[in-house]
Amino acid sequence: MPATPATRPTRADGELLALADQVLQPGFQGTTAPDWIRRRLAGGLGSVLLFGRNIQDAEQTAALTSALRAENSDILIAVDEEGGDITRLETATGSSYPGNLALGTVDDPELTAAVAHSIGGELRAVGIGLDYAPDADVNSNPDNPVIGVRSFGADPGLVARHTAAWVRGMHDAGIAACAKHFPGHGDTDTDSHLDLPTVAMDADRIAELALPPFRAALAAGARAVMTAHLLIPAYDAHRPATVSPRVITELLREELGFDGLVVSDAVEMQAVRARYGLAGATVRALAAGVDLVCLGDGSGDTEFAGLRSAVAEAVTRGELTEERLAEAAARTAEFAAWQRALAETVPAPVPDRSLGLSAARRALRTTADDPAALPLRSPALLVEFGVPGTLVQSDGTPWGLGPALTALMPGTVRTTLPALAPFDPAHADRILAEAAGRPLVLAVRDAHRRPAVQEWLRALLAHRPDAITVELGVPHAGPGGAVRIDTHGAARVCGQAAAEVLAGQALSGH
Repeated sequence: MPATPATRPTRADGELLALADQVLQPGFQGTTAPDWIRRRLAGGLGSVLLFGRNIQDAEQTAALTSALRAENSDILIAVDEEGGDITRLETATGSSYPGNLALGTVDDPELTAAVAHSIGGELRAVGIGLDYAPDADVNSNPDNPVIGVRSFGADPGLVARHTAAWVRGMHDAGIAACAKHFPGHGDTDTDSHLDLPTVAMDADRIAELALPPFRAALAAGARAVMTAHLLIPAYDAHRPATVSPRVITELLREELGFDGLVVSDAVEMQAVRARYGLAGATVRALAAGVDLVCLGDGSGDTEFAGLRSAVAEAVTRGELTEERLAEAAARTAEFAAWQRALAETVPAPVPDRSLGLSAARRALRTTADDPAALPLRSPALLVEFGVPGTLVQSDGTPWGLGPALTALMPGTVRTTLPALAPFDPAHADRILAEAAGRPLVLAVRDAHRRPAVQEWLRALLAHRPDAITVELGVPHAGPGGAVRIDTHGAARVCGQAAAEVLAGQALSGH
């Protein structure tokens, strides 16, 4: 609908485009800053988002952020560094820190704060100022395909206290934390990268189950909240949360009293892009109350130029008010200034990666029908059940027991089943033959969500009840053999901790 004379913008087109530069956060491809990003930063682009594909090591990342900052000294540089299964800084090796479920299992908020503080030190050392963490979702649906071990747990009180601890630890490192995914992605069975999930709970249940961690994050000083691409009929039957004024303005701003930065999850995700298109999702998110729109790293200069023009044109057409766009731009700039000031008030921490391994060891839980099965008395046959990749866990980040167990027990033989491999009796017979005369270790990840993996486990354990199962995802109630080890995450240090137990090299006191 055309803008009426009363709502027609008073700013020139160039001024509207300048405001758009403050509310859009693109990613980019490559380990050096492309020319288009440099040019946009020099022209006023206010923030960028780094992904694993932008990061090789600390030295390269520091050089990259320095180059970005040389074009705009006020730039806000963000990253998704949750630790655990979701790492960008350690994409090539796997994280040196366990993720949220492991920390929630230990249930020591001071440990959670210390881990966040150490991760914050890693971010600060390479020039990153905003971390899209912690994940404040309550994983109330065990079949959740996208949250799982990224959540501190299924109890809202536990998740709330650890969310608050993470925020404090990150801020004490001089890095801005961002609680996500508001108002809660835990009670879903669909990955919003691929489709639009629906949350069927009523408003009272959401307030009881999903909102406490976000309230705790705000009480702990969080100045940024990331929205979720979820349809929540209890609030808005037609618009996903990211583009819903009822969720962003009424619930988050007015009911929870949040006056900080509202960030969208990436609008490249199909949950909103398939419904509205990239430009449509961007404009609707801003109109609903989002201040900073994440674009992912699939966009280049042409698409970015189209989006900033779409934002300006939406103001001209009256779909987005000039006041709302100016408010979003001002809030984003204020947040960036606040983060810079925060970093100036606290010393840069020295990261302590030994803390991560210690935390992973504390998170291990062992259920033994035959305690004599541990430690292994000879090199094992390790069967690792592949898992399908997800967009949030992209970049080929390694996981599992293999590297650590073969290092601790030379002679261990590894075999990997393809992701979602259907049960094959002949293949099972070959595995059993190869395992004859040696221990058998079965490494799985979220076996409770994978019927084919459960079938493999039942068949192999029927012939080898002395086998050991290691679950590197959300613990399951299925068969575990003589011993089952739950790591509560698949980070490198979680695999290391489990390998130490298998090899009889676990350290006491951890």
